[in-house]
Amino acid sequence: MATEYGQDYGFGGGPGLSADGGSRRHRLPAGLRAPFEARSMRELGYVLLGLPIGITLFVYAVTMMALGAGLLVTFVGVPVLAAGLAGCRGFGALERARARGLLGLDVASPEPLRVPKAGAMAWMGAILKSGASWRSLLYGVLYLPWSVFSFCVAVTFWTVGWTTLTYPLWFWVFPTYVGQDGIQLYGDETHRIYLDNPFEITVTALVGLLITLVTPWIVRALTTVDRVMVYGLLGPSRLATRVVELESDRGVVVDTAAADLRRIERDLHDGAQARLVSLAMDLGLAKEKLREDPQAAARMVDEAHGEVKTALQELRDLARGIHPAVLTDRGLDAALSSVASRCTVPVRVEVDLSERPASAIEGIAYFTVSELLQNVSKHARATAAAVEVWRAENRLMLLVVDNGVGGADASAGSGLAGLAERLDAVDGILVVDSPVGGPTRITAELPWRSEPVRR
Repeated sequence: MATEYGQDYGFGGGPGLSADGGSRRHRLPAGLRAPFEARSMRELGYVLLGLPIGITLFVYAVTMMALGAGLLVTFVGVPVLAAGLAGCRGFGALERARARGLLGLDVASPEPLRVPKAGAMAWMGAILKSGASWRSLLYGVLYLPWSVFSFCVAVTFWTVGWTTLTYPLWFWVFPTYVGQDGIQLYGDETHRIYLDNPFEITVTALVGLLITLVTPWIVRALTTVDRVMVYGLLGPSRLATRVVELESDRGVVVDTAAADLRRIERDLHDGAQARLVSLAMDLGLAKEKLREDPQAAARMVDEAHGEVKTALQELRDLARGIHPAVLTDRGLDAALSSVASRCTVPVRVEVDLSERPASAIEGIAYFTVSELLQNVSKHARATAAAVEVWRAENRLMLLVVDNGVGGADASAGSGLAGLAERLDAVDGILVVDSPVGGPTRITAELPWRSEPVRR
């Protein structure tokens, strides 16, 4: 069950580089290149498209809901409401696609309709009971006022910014075609101020430059609200997301249990069982030789005695791998000290727990530390390590530190990733801090559950 540092942990690797061997660097700072970036153009396009889409969504949602509510006195209102909600779900799918294409926001589809049986009535009941349908309707109603506001703000800032920035190029239009000296800044019956001399034109262009540089960030702030609305109203609910996570965690637990059972069966078949079969054969031969050659029979019995001791040791090791007796009898402190004593480097163990956690959590904590220490022994090339265990409110915290070569990466599909999946199955977290050259700090976090009191 140990994880390879060199292969599985990914030691020796560094941060990802680009194809040319270096990271991509821009010559201009972000503030100056923002008006010309493709991202800014996509966000502006999203805001500009938002107004006609918002009008369409609002008209459809309000019309279908008003028509359906008005017809509820007859049975016709129910299918109208269901059709209106189904249309809102369809518009929600288009909005998620638009956010994905223009904003780079990848929002998962909401929970599917759960139709208990075939038929139009069952489908209408399912869509009327679906929270995702009503959230899509709410999105259609709320998006119109926001789209009007964001459209007006974005268009105003973009047009004013670029108009004033390019004013030195086209200010001649006013005296030539309008009959005035330039943009009128102020005017009354007796006095008028025009932006017509070189100083005023330069200041106007500088103000336009400032507005142009600020506009992409204003649009980005507007689209942040759009992101929140799409994610919150058109994505899956927290309950549905949690259900999916629990289903995935259950699959991990089942797979892990099946793998452990296969390992135990393989160890029994290849280890203790094979030795016991060999022992039975040896004892049978010794029995036959007992009268003919007592000395040879005695030697065979002595060899069989050695095989018995070896088989018993293998069975003890196997039982320790399933659940060590010291963990059940004396808790984490003694069990982890026993594991640390078998490590090839000196390990300091510090357990600060006022009470014992539930046996399931205690077992997961033991095997997590045991696996990490096995890798310290085999692959970390460390000279010292430390294990700390403590409770932080409703969480059990584990920390394993070594001064080895470092470079561990849990996101590279390594054995650490498998360990993180096991912890995630019980709402645990694995955090790896392992720069190249060391030291390596691996923190595991488990939910704290106390052992129930038995009466």
